Amino acid sequence: MAFELPPLPFAADALESAKMSANTFSFHHDKHHAAYVTNLNKLIEGTELADKSLEEIVSISFKDPSKVGIFNNAAQVWNHTFFWSSLKPNGGGIPTGTLADKIAADFGSFDKFKDDFKAAAATQFGSGWAWLVLDNGALKVTKTPNAENPVVHGQIPLLTLDVWEHAYYLDFQNRRPDFIANFLDNLANWDFAAENFAKAA
Repeated sequence: MAFELPPLPFAADALESAKMSANTFSFHHDKHHAAYVTNLNKLIEGTELADKSLEEIVSISFKDPSKVGIFNNAAQVWNHTFFWSSLKPNGGGIPTGTLADKIAADFGSFDKFKDDFKAAAATQFGSGWAWLVLDNGALKVTKTPNAENPVVHGQIPLLTLDVWEHAYYLDFQNRRPDFIANFLDNLANWDFAAENFAKAA
């Protein structure tokens, strides 16, 4: 079964009030994400990976020199799907419930988490991702280059921010720190993060 481009979990213009334009999604989802899906299907067609799940393909191809192209496209399909769910209209703010308690316990405060997340996202040189993950029972902020994600390191992703330039350049140009702050203040889907935390706990 060939992989298909999943639809956005919101209308393309649903985040306009939070400074992410429909134009951004027309390129980011409809062009970039779609290209990763198309490329992945071409790369695995007729191979032993053709009947594997996306997660299996990511794990099998990671650090295999003969499967670099497969990993890059498979991981980017997974990462982008996870990223869309990390966004929501009227998002951001402060999480509640057990996730909020865990953040306070592991980071010291929500503000400290925000500082750590902003630093990770801003200092990821070039293209990559910033993540809130569960790692051996502890919440951590991490960053990964290019297509790499926490799954291949045995961590459980809860929330992510795409800091490839195509994620923000149409709306924020070179102002990555503003894009990061806007994500935390107005876009982060804490309900999604809480669901991921509950499944992993």
